Amino acid sequence: MDYGLLQKYNFAKIIVIESGFRHEINWQSKVSFEDLDEKTFLREFSWVVLSSGMKNTVIEKKFGPISNCFYEWKSAFLIATNCTKCFESAIRIFNNRAKINAIIDAATQISKQGFANIKKLIAKDPINFLQKFKFIGPITVYHLAKNIGLDFAKPDRHLQRIASMHNYSDVQDFCRDISKHSGDSVPVVDIVFWRFATIEPDYINVLSSLNIAPDSSM
Repeated sequence: MDYGLLQKYNFAKIIVIESGFRHEINWQSKVSFEDLDEKTFLREFSWVVLSSGMKNTVIEKKFGPISNCFYEWKSAFLIATNCTKCFESAIRIFNNRAKINAIIDAATQISKQGFANIKKLIAKDPINFLQKFKFIGPITVYHLAKNIGLDFAKPDRHLQRIASMHNYSDVQDFCRDISKHSGDSVPVVDIVFWRFATIEPDYINVLSSLNIAPDSSM
């Protein structure tokens, strides 16, 4: 891997931390699929569904009140058996029937099959199985996967542009190479570059213009 790319990653990480987003890096670094439980899955699934196609800041403001409508995600059975009440309260906060119904549908599936079985199916074939849930498509599936502790990056437009700029056609390969040399997980590499892109609107030119000193040890 190009030494300059690792330096650019470290630069982006410093900017993200100095801009007050260290907590996001810390959170992502601690997420573990092994520790994944029903409550965490419901919460992260719902976050990904609601944020699909929307600004992160919009969902951040609404997610607390929506969580209240779904009993703070503590039980798929509770949501499934009170689905009408959950829907009616949530739709007042977030007026998208399809997305609210997708959350209820996921809770119903988990309630019927049991989360232990769902987790085994995810572990066996994460990318294909997670797309069986409504609103989880070929891009959002990677968002959900990384948020539940699996070693993937979300190939959104920011990461695709940064990867392409460094001659990578695959975001996963791009993030794995940086992960291997930085010691950070693939999801952490993802969140560093994604957050950097939201902080710096001209992130491509900023990264391109960095004057990286050559590595004398190479």
